[in-house]
Amino acid sequence: MTREEALLWKLIKSEALGVKFRRQYGIGPYIVDFACLHPKLVVEVDGSHHLESQYDLGRDRFLRGRGFEVLRFWNEDVWTQSGWVVRQIQEELHRLDPRVAPPLD
Repeated sequence: MTREEALLWKLIKSEALGVKFRRQYGIGPYIVDFACLHPKLVVEVDGSHHLESQYDLGRDRFLRGRGFEVLRFWNEDVWTQSGWVVRQIQEELHRLDPRVAPPLD
């Protein structure tokens, strides 16, 4: 894991957001950074090599075709705005399943 992935993992592991995330999880032919199986959410932490990546577009299309929503965050955002990143994840989890607690204000 990159340092940004390790930081995000510390913040979302052990059902810290009310759901279980798995790290480096296989979905079809792909390994995703973080996956929540219910609700179906994939979280990716990307460096600059992912900018306008056709591979990532195809990968996201595959994952969405299997019912997953995909959130992508830049390494820099995880490193400098980790609270904002976690809030975005919480909001998406709540949007996907209203039984998941919304972020605290």
